[in-house]
Amino acid sequence: MDLKDKVGLVTGAGRRVGRAIALDLAAHGVSVAVHYRTSQSEAAAVVAEITGSGGKAQAFCANLEHVAEIEQLVGNVVEAFHRIDILINSASVFAPTPLETITEREWDVNLDTNLKAPFFLSKFAGAAMRKQGAGKIINIGDWAGIRPYKDYLPYSVSKSAMIGLTRALAKELAPEVQVNCIALGMVIPPEGYTKEEVERLVNRTLTKKMGSPNDVARAVVFFCETDFATGVVLPLEGGRLLV
Repeated sequence: MDLKDKVGLVTGAGRRVGRAIALDLAAHGVSVAVHYRTSQSEAAAVVAEITGSGGKAQAFCANLEHVAEIEQLVGNVVEAFHRIDILINSASVFAPTPLETITEREWDVNLDTNLKAPFFLSKFAGAAMRKQGAGKIINIGDWAGIRPYKDYLPYSVSKSAMIGLTRALAKELAPEVQVNCIALGMVIPPEGYTKEEVERLVNRTLTKKMGSPNDVARAVVFFCETDFATGVVLPLEGGRLLV
């Protein structure tokens, strides 16, 4: 896919990895729909940075726990930009949930945001892409979907299911739409982690270094530009899975 003049929806695009993806797609000529839930000022800053550099962007608010808002979000993006070519499922929740204290609400929040939302976003956006004859969906996963984190059970389950969702959607939406997943390691320190905790995690990688949001953005661009990869899960975790 030639990215120039295409339209991409990036969820959770106001902060962290989503922000880097949105900015990099814009640098490649993509008009970016910047989704946010509560980070309004951050999303506005991303839009301002893109438009200030001559690109096109617009912010869209939606609570991805609710399917009606997901459907409206995709409809609003299509109405504003007249098409949708790329969907980046980046929005995610991540918080410790020890098994002994997990609540129903914690389970639902993890599965709704990290799994149900990407499915329904892909359903609605994928239908529009198929009508256009082409499209790309990239799910931002986690290596915890392959090797679960202790004390993050609902999160790990949601990311494991995202891998299955990626492969199932690749079949369902073929041949027009390609669906892939990037299984991240540490590219930004988790919020609240101390310097010592971050160093400990970095030392567990083979590379002995932390990745960056730009590493993720470059992988996203690869999956957007190639028309031959689908159903792929790309570990981007510094070799942590081999340790």
